[in-house]
Amino acid sequence: MASLKAVLGTSRPAARVLSPLLGCRPPPALGSASAAAMEPAPRWLAGLRFDNRALRALPVETPPPDPEGAAAAPRLVPGACFSRVRPAPLRQPRLVALSEPALALLGLGAPPAAAAAREEREAEAALFFSGNALLPGAEPAAHCYCGHQFGQFAGQLGDGAAMYLGEVCTAAGERWELQLKGTGPTPFSRQADGRKVLRSSIREFLCSEAMFHLGVPTTRAGACVTSQSTVVRDMFYDGNPKHEPCAVVLRIASTFLRFGSFEIFKSEDEHTGRAGPSVGRNDIRMQMLDYVISTFYPEIQATHASDTVQRNAAFFREVTRRTARLVAEWQCVGFCHGVLNTDNMSIVGLTIDYGPFGFLDRYDPDHVCNASDNAGRYAFSKQPEVCKWNLQKLAEALEPELPLELGEAILAAEYDTEFHRHYLHKMRRKLGLVRSEREEDAVLVAKLLETMHLTGADFTNTFYLLSSFPVGPESRGLDDFLSSLTEQCASLEELRLAFRPQMDPRQLSMMLMLAQSNPQLFALIGTRANVTKELERVEQQSRLEQLSPAELLSRNRGHWADWLQEYRTRLEKDREGDSDAAAWQAERVRTMRASNPRYVLRNYIAQNAIAAAENGDFSEVQRVLKLLEAPFHREGEATEVLEAPEPEGASRAADRRGSYSSKPPLWAVELCVT
Repeated sequence: MASLKAVLGTSRPAARVLSPLLGCRPPPALGSASAAAMEPAPRWLAGLRFDNRALRALPVETPPPDPEGAAAAPRLVPGACFSRVRPAPLRQPRLVALSEPALALLGLGAPPAAAAAREEREAEAALFFSGNALLPGAEPAAHCYCGHQFGQFAGQLGDGAAMYLGEVCTAAGERWELQLKGTGPTPFSRQADGRKVLRSSIREFLCSEAMFHLGVPTTRAGACVTSQSTVVRDMFYDGNPKHEPCAVVLRIASTFLRFGSFEIFKSEDEHTGRAGPSVGRNDIRMQMLDYVISTFYPEIQATHASDTVQRNAAFFREVTRRTARLVAEWQCVGFCHGVLNTDNMSIVGLTIDYGPFGFLDRYDPDHVCNASDNAGRYAFSKQPEVCKWNLQKLAEALEPELPLELGEAILAAEYDTEFHRHYLHKMRRKLGLVRSEREEDAVLVAKLLETMHLTGADFTNTFYLLSSFPVGPESRGLDDFLSSLTEQCASLEELRLAFRPQMDPRQLSMMLMLAQSNPQLFALIGTRANVTKELERVEQQSRLEQLSPAELLSRNRGHWADWLQEYRTRLEKDREGDSDAAAWQAERVRTMRASNPRYVLRNYIAQNAIAAAENGDFSEVQRVLKLLEAPFHREGEATEVLEAPEPEGASRAADRRGSYSSKPPLWAVELCVT
């Protein structure tokens, strides 16, 4: 059996010499000699050095060992920020994919050339990144947090399916928290099994990496592992459950602390009657603030070391600014989070917890990517305001360490200003406005989005095409460009599918009669918004039935011709005073190609990868991952011609690289994420 020295990959004295250079302590010894002997010794991962600062700085519950698993039974965890847990083993874990750029953060090198060495590496990843074995120095724990879910305080939530493994310190002096998602029950599982299934794990794995390569602040995903273990899931909550394979994602971030981490101290909520498990423990809130600010905002700690209130105010101001910039990035890339509860908001301004997310295809500001969000609280256009609301809840959670009046003043002064500044800066780059900033730019952007909405234009492809807009005075190529642009607009068939009624006509008729006969009861039921939307769909369907494809095309060309004329005028103003028109044009195109991706993780692309993986073929996941690592046009590449949707009935299992940048096929409209 391997010795502890062999497991660590270096001697304990050597680790002590290294640790001051890394800002980390030597990895702690395992709980006992027998525990060390039970864990297999890693080889590829042996160089990871753990220093679990969060567990030293914050209170941790250590439940008594219980062979029956009662220690992980759902319960309140008062007076603690973490509870020690142990991953539940999976049957025959198997690696789906590794993200080499994410693993490089941890100092893990590129894959070896030899096939045998790669297989050994993948087997080790499957073992340790499934939770079936623990790395030396790892201390698994589940984080306790609360949250406002869909606007209502839900009380204790916590890591019901995720586990903090520990913090890895690298030779570069960086510190990364490792987390496994899907490793079994914790005290926060709320009667659930703590497992994640393959389809949701693939989506999180791919989107975490896609967002990073798009330039959006995000947690990272280093690995996705599946298994022969299964759980029963009712995917659409429609009474049709099925067995699905369990999977685990390795998540990487500076921290997974969130707004809800500070809500564990909340007193009883006046609407829901729920309270945080650590209500009244101001000492722990102060402890958490000290830890968060000194660890993740050291410059603020240094500047305000003698004034705690001003330190806390500077911290909240920076979180506000980061959050505003983050949501501006989402709006500029067409990303919908789907579940913007306070427990899904990062304390360091990252995108976290990829559940029912989605990227816009046809531009619709009211798009809801989460089929469970019946009221549309987290619609695409509402994300900026929702994040501001969540910051208000964070400000309330920081009181009295940050007086609420001061927190609200900071929020009012900073959030909207920072969001609009960053949003307009990004949009100018997406439109190639590289020389000047004008007040009318916000109106130009708004009119562009309105035109995209009116024509059902594809969000990603429209922006990508604009880099090839002919800007010469003769307007040569304008007709061809207009044709390319209108091909990215929604067809009549797409629109009819998008606006098809959602209610049974008899149900709608009954609701309308109730609204007339008993408006008080109708208001009490709370379906007014749904009925209004349904009436809009019916009206839109009626209009579409009267429209021919030729009329739709003519209408779309007219809308785009009008906006492009304004765009051309603005580009001419941007070029004014520049003696080198060719240099301006080159910079414009270069800026636009670096700001407008060709590829995003559309639902249909993810679904193709999931379908193949569920049949045991992981090559599509790996292929899509590589595609998403280079989402932008590269210098020297020919300008890509964006394809039309593939014909209905085309094989979904085949290599579909050629369609990754196309509008979604019609079958994708039926995809539903909850």
